[in-house]
Amino acid sequence: MQLILISGLSGSGKSVALRILEDSGYFCVDNLPAEMLQAACLSFKKANHPRVAISVDSRSGASLMQLPRHILDLQAARFDVRLLFLEANSTTLVKRFSETRRPHPLNNATRTLPECIEIERGMLAEVANLGLRIDTSNLSPTTLRIWIRDLVKLDISKLTLLFQSFGFKNGLPLDSDFVFDVRCLPNPHYDPALRPYTGQDACIIQYLEEQPGVRKMFQDIRTFIDDWLPEFIKDNRSYLTIAIGCTGGQHRSVYLAEQLAASFSASYQVILRHRELSIPPRDADT
Repeated sequence: MQLILISGLSGSGKSVALRILEDSGYFCVDNLPAEMLQAACLSFKKANHPRVAISVDSRSGASLMQLPRHILDLQAARFDVRLLFLEANSTTLVKRFSETRRPHPLNNATRTLPECIEIERGMLAEVANLGLRIDTSNLSPTTLRIWIRDLVKLDISKLTLLFQSFGFKNGLPLDSDFVFDVRCLPNPHYDPALRPYTGQDACIIQYLEEQPGVRKMFQDIRTFIDDWLPEFIKDNRSYLTIAIGCTGGQHRSVYLAEQLAASFSASYQVILRHRELSIPPRDADT
Protein backbone atom coordinates (compact mmCIF):
# COMPACT_ATOMS: atom_id res chain seq x y z
CA MET A 1 0.00 0.00 0.00
CA GLN A 2 1.30 3.42 -0.91
CA LEU A 3 0.79 5.89 1.92
CA ILE A 4 1.28 9.63 1.48
CA LEU A 5 1.29 11.67 4.66
CA ILE A 6 0.45 15.36 4.35
CA SER A 7 1.63 17.58 7.17
CA GLY A 8 2.67 21.19 7.64
CA LEU A 9 1.57 24.58 8.83
CA SER A 10 -2.06 25.63 8.95
CA GLY A 11 -2.80 27.77 5.91
CA SER A 12 0.05 26.32 3.85
CA GLY A 13 -2.21 24.39 1.45
CA LYS A 14 -2.66 20.97 3.08
CA SER A 15 -6.35 20.83 2.12
CA VAL A 16 -5.50 21.70 -1.48
CA ALA A 17 -2.86 18.92 -1.51
CA LEU A 18 -5.30 16.39 -0.10
CA ARG A 19 -7.93 17.29 -2.71
CA ILE A 20 -5.33 16.86 -5.47
CA LEU A 21 -4.54 13.37 -4.22
CA GLU A 22 -8.22 12.49 -3.87
CA ASP A 23 -8.78 13.56 -7.49
CA SER A 24 -5.85 11.31 -8.44
CA GLY A 25 -7.51 8.24 -6.93
CA TYR A 26 -6.19 8.22 -3.37
CA PHE A 27 -8.41 7.32 -0.44
CA CYS A 28 -8.04 10.44 1.71
CA VAL A 29 -8.41 11.13 5.43
CA ASP A 30 -8.07 14.62 6.90
CA ASN A 31 -6.94 15.41 10.45
CA LEU A 32 -6.20 11.88 11.64
CA PRO A 33 -4.77 11.88 15.19
CA ALA A 34 -1.16 10.70 15.06
CA GLU A 35 -1.76 7.93 17.61
CA MET A 36 -4.33 6.34 15.27
CA LEU A 37 -2.05 6.25 12.22
CA GLN A 38 -0.78 2.67 12.45
CA ALA A 39 -4.17 1.13 13.24
CA ALA A 40 -5.81 3.10 10.41
CA CYS A 41 -3.18 2.02 7.89
CA LEU A 42 -3.53 -1.64 8.82
CA SER A 43 -7.28 -1.30 8.39
CA PHE A 44 -6.90 0.36 4.97
CA LYS A 45 -4.48 -2.35 3.87
CA LYS A 46 -6.90 -5.07 4.96
CA ALA A 47 -9.63 -3.33 2.97
CA ASN A 48 -7.35 -3.43 -0.11
CA HIS A 49 -6.93 0.32 -0.57
CA PRO A 50 -3.80 0.51 -2.76
CA ARG A 51 -3.23 4.26 -2.36
CA VAL A 52 -4.04 6.26 0.76
CA ALA A 53 -3.34 9.89 1.70
CA ILE A 54 -3.64 11.05 5.31
CA SER A 55 -3.28 14.52 6.80
CA VAL A 56 -1.57 14.59 10.22
CA ASP A 57 -0.65 17.94 11.74
CA SER A 58 -0.65 20.10 14.87
CA ARG A 59 -4.30 19.32 15.52
CA SER A 60 -3.03 15.97 16.87
CA GLY A 61 -1.65 17.83 19.87
CA ALA A 62 0.94 16.08 22.05
CA SER A 63 0.66 12.80 20.13
CA LEU A 64 2.29 14.52 17.14
CA MET A 65 5.67 13.88 18.80
CA GLN A 66 5.16 10.15 18.16
CA LEU A 67 4.75 10.59 14.40
CA PRO A 68 8.43 9.84 13.53
CA ARG A 69 8.22 6.52 15.41
CA HIS A 70 4.94 5.63 13.71
CA ILE A 71 6.47 6.30 10.29
CA LEU A 72 9.45 4.04 11.05
CA ASP A 73 7.10 1.28 12.24
CA LEU A 74 5.04 1.52 9.05
CA GLN A 75 8.15 1.39 6.90
CA ALA A 76 9.31 -1.69 8.84
CA ALA A 77 5.91 -3.24 8.04
CA ARG A 78 6.69 -2.70 4.32
CA PHE A 79 4.39 0.24 3.71
CA ASP A 80 5.52 2.62 0.95
CA VAL A 81 5.46 5.75 3.16
CA ARG A 82 6.32 9.23 1.94
CA LEU A 83 5.75 12.54 3.72
CA LEU A 84 5.01 15.87 2.07
CA PHE A 85 5.50 18.80 4.44
CA LEU A 86 3.89 22.08 3.36
CA GLU A 87 4.99 25.42 4.78
CA ALA A 88 4.94 29.13 4.00
CA ASN A 89 6.44 32.29 5.43
CA SER A 90 4.61 34.00 8.28
CA THR A 91 3.59 37.04 6.24
CA THR A 92 1.83 34.81 3.70
CA LEU A 93 0.11 32.75 6.39
CA VAL A 94 -1.19 35.87 8.18
CA LYS A 95 -2.55 37.16 4.87
CA ARG A 96 -4.29 33.86 4.08
CA PHE A 97 -5.94 33.66 7.50
CA SER A 98 -7.04 37.30 7.20
CA GLU A 99 -8.61 36.62 3.80
CA THR A 100 -10.49 33.49 4.88
CA ARG A 101 -11.35 34.85 8.37
CA ARG A 102 -10.87 31.35 9.81
CA PRO A 103 -9.35 30.99 13.29
CA HIS A 104 -5.95 29.36 13.64
CA PRO A 105 -6.17 25.86 15.23
CA LEU A 106 -3.95 27.02 18.11
CA ASN A 107 -5.92 30.19 18.68
CA ASN A 108 -7.00 31.05 22.22
CA ALA A 109 -7.93 34.20 24.10
CA THR A 110 -4.33 35.26 24.73
CA ARG A 111 -2.41 34.47 21.52
CA THR A 112 -2.11 36.66 18.46
CA LEU A 113 -2.17 35.06 15.00
CA PRO A 114 1.61 35.52 14.46
CA GLU A 115 2.23 33.89 17.86
CA CYS A 116 0.04 30.90 16.91
CA ILE A 117 1.99 30.50 13.67
CA GLU A 118 5.37 30.49 15.43
CA ILE A 119 4.18 28.05 18.11
CA GLU A 120 2.92 25.70 15.41
CA ARG A 121 6.18 26.05 13.47
CA GLY A 122 8.05 24.91 16.59
CA MET A 123 5.69 21.99 17.16
CA LEU A 124 6.26 20.74 13.62
CA ALA A 125 10.02 21.34 13.40
CA GLU A 126 10.97 17.67 13.76
CA VAL A 127 8.23 16.49 11.40
CA ALA A 128 9.46 18.90 8.71
CA ASN A 129 12.74 17.01 8.42
CA LEU A 130 11.09 13.63 7.76
CA GLY A 131 10.10 14.18 4.15
CA LEU A 132 10.02 16.61 1.26
CA ARG A 133 9.31 20.20 2.23
CA ILE A 134 7.28 22.40 -0.12
CA ASP A 135 7.29 26.16 0.38
CA THR A 136 3.91 27.40 -0.88
CA SER A 137 4.50 31.08 -0.09
CA ASN A 138 4.59 32.09 -3.76
CA LEU A 139 2.73 29.13 -5.27
CA SER A 140 -0.64 29.23 -6.94
CA PRO A 141 -2.96 26.26 -6.32
CA THR A 142 -2.43 25.25 -9.97
CA THR A 143 1.36 25.11 -9.56
CA LEU A 144 1.00 23.16 -6.31
CA ARG A 145 -1.21 20.61 -8.09
CA ILE A 146 1.43 20.08 -10.78
CA TRP A 147 4.26 19.72 -8.24
CA ILE A 148 2.41 17.18 -6.09
CA ARG A 149 1.40 15.07 -9.09
CA ASP A 150 5.05 14.96 -10.13
CA LEU A 151 6.26 14.06 -6.64
CA VAL A 152 3.95 11.10 -6.04
CA LYS A 153 5.28 9.40 -9.18
CA LEU A 154 8.84 9.22 -7.81
CA ASP A 155 10.63 6.08 -6.67
CA ILE A 156 11.41 6.91 -3.03
CA SER A 157 14.02 4.16 -2.86
CA LYS A 158 16.25 6.47 -4.92
CA LEU A 159 17.59 9.91 -4.05
CA THR A 160 15.73 12.72 -5.81
CA LEU A 161 17.52 15.97 -6.59
CA LEU A 162 15.20 18.94 -6.80
CA PHE A 163 16.71 22.01 -8.50
CA GLN A 164 14.82 25.26 -7.94
CA SER A 165 15.51 28.71 -9.32
CA PHE A 166 14.24 31.71 -7.36
CA GLY A 167 14.56 35.47 -6.96
CA PHE A 168 15.98 36.92 -3.76
CA LYS A 169 13.61 39.89 -4.08
CA ASN A 170 10.73 37.48 -3.30
CA GLY A 171 12.49 35.86 -0.33
CA LEU A 172 14.46 32.68 0.26
CA PRO A 173 12.67 29.36 -0.38
CA LEU A 174 11.99 27.74 2.99
CA ASP A 175 12.29 24.23 1.55
CA SER A 176 15.93 24.47 0.44
CA ASP A 177 18.74 22.24 1.68
CA PHE A 178 21.37 24.28 -0.17
CA VAL A 179 21.16 27.85 -1.49
CA PHE A 180 23.60 29.17 -4.08
CA ASP A 181 23.68 32.93 -4.71
CA VAL A 182 24.51 33.75 -8.36
CA ARG A 183 23.78 37.48 -8.24
CA CYS A 184 27.48 38.19 -8.82
CA LEU A 185 27.19 36.98 -12.43
CA PRO A 186 26.57 39.35 -15.39
CA ASN A 187 22.91 40.26 -15.53
CA PRO A 188 20.97 40.12 -18.85
CA HIS A 189 18.34 42.38 -17.30
CA TYR A 190 20.47 45.43 -18.06
CA ASP A 191 20.26 44.78 -21.80
CA PRO A 192 16.79 46.06 -22.85
CA ALA A 193 16.71 43.60 -25.75
CA LEU A 194 17.24 40.63 -23.41
CA ARG A 195 15.13 41.78 -20.47
CA PRO A 196 11.78 40.23 -21.55
CA TYR A 197 13.26 36.74 -21.92
CA THR A 198 14.16 34.06 -19.38
CA GLY A 199 16.99 31.62 -18.80
CA GLN A 200 15.09 29.08 -20.90
CA ASP A 201 15.33 31.21 -24.05
CA ALA A 202 18.12 30.84 -26.62
CA CYS A 203 19.22 34.49 -26.50
CA ILE A 204 19.74 34.38 -22.71
CA ILE A 205 21.48 31.01 -22.91
CA GLN A 206 23.87 32.37 -25.53
CA TYR A 207 24.54 35.55 -23.53
CA LEU A 208 25.33 33.65 -20.32
CA GLU A 209 27.43 30.99 -22.01
CA GLU A 210 29.65 33.74 -23.38
CA GLN A 211 30.45 34.87 -19.82
CA PRO A 212 33.51 33.04 -18.35
CA GLY A 213 32.26 33.38 -14.77
CA VAL A 214 29.00 31.59 -15.54
CA ARG A 215 30.73 28.39 -16.64
CA LYS A 216 32.99 28.48 -13.56
CA MET A 217 29.98 29.01 -11.27
CA PHE A 218 28.26 26.02 -12.86
CA GLN A 219 31.32 23.79 -12.45
CA ASP A 220 31.88 24.87 -8.83
CA ILE A 221 28.27 24.20 -7.81
CA ARG A 222 28.24 20.89 -9.65
CA THR A 223 31.49 19.78 -8.02
CA PHE A 224 30.20 20.72 -4.56
CA ILE A 225 26.98 18.75 -5.01
CA ASP A 226 28.81 15.79 -6.55
CA ASP A 227 31.31 15.65 -3.69
CA TRP A 228 28.68 15.64 -0.95
CA LEU A 229 25.93 13.50 -2.49
CA PRO A 230 27.43 10.23 -1.20
CA GLU A 231 27.12 11.51 2.38
CA PHE A 232 23.44 12.32 1.91
CA ILE A 233 22.84 8.92 0.35
CA LYS A 234 24.51 7.25 3.36
CA ASP A 235 22.20 9.32 5.58
CA ASN A 236 19.20 7.68 3.81
CA ARG A 237 17.93 10.94 2.40
CA SER A 238 15.15 10.62 -0.16
CA TYR A 239 15.19 14.23 -1.33
CA LEU A 240 17.73 17.02 -1.63
CA THR A 241 16.60 20.49 -2.68
CA ILE A 242 19.17 22.80 -4.27
CA ALA A 243 18.05 26.40 -4.76
CA ILE A 244 19.80 28.74 -7.20
CA GLY A 245 19.01 32.40 -6.64
CA CYS A 246 19.53 35.61 -8.58
CA THR A 247 17.81 38.95 -8.01
CA GLY A 248 14.51 38.30 -9.75
CA GLY A 249 14.65 34.61 -10.63
CA GLN A 250 14.17 35.15 -14.37
CA HIS A 251 17.56 34.80 -16.06
CA ARG A 252 20.74 33.62 -14.33
CA SER A 253 19.20 31.30 -11.75
CA VAL A 254 16.84 29.76 -14.32
CA TYR A 255 19.72 29.05 -16.70
CA LEU A 256 21.93 27.47 -14.04
CA ALA A 257 19.09 25.39 -12.55
CA GLU A 258 18.36 24.06 -16.05
CA GLN A 259 22.01 23.22 -16.66
CA LEU A 260 22.50 21.52 -13.29
CA ALA A 261 19.31 19.48 -13.63
CA ALA A 262 20.41 18.27 -17.06
CA SER A 263 23.89 17.35 -15.83
CA PHE A 264 22.60 15.18 -12.97
CA SER A 265 19.59 13.64 -14.72
CA ALA A 266 21.54 10.72 -16.14
CA SER A 267 22.44 9.41 -12.67
CA TYR A 268 19.64 10.59 -10.35
CA GLN A 269 15.93 11.29 -10.27
CA VAL A 270 15.70 15.00 -10.98
CA ILE A 271 12.90 17.53 -10.62
CA LEU A 272 13.24 21.07 -11.98
CA ARG A 273 11.27 24.05 -10.69
CA HIS A 274 11.31 27.76 -11.51
CA ARG A 275 9.53 29.53 -8.69
CA GLU A 276 9.31 33.02 -10.16
CA LEU A 277 8.35 32.13 -13.73
CA SER A 278 4.76 31.61 -12.56
CA ILE A 279 4.74 35.02 -10.84
CA PRO A 280 4.07 38.20 -12.92
CA PRO A 281 7.37 40.15 -13.13
CA ARG A 282 7.80 43.43 -11.28
CA ASP A 283 9.80 46.50 -12.30
CA ALA A 284 12.98 45.44 -10.56
CA ASP A 285 16.38 44.04 -11.44
CA THR A 286 16.35 40.42 -12.50
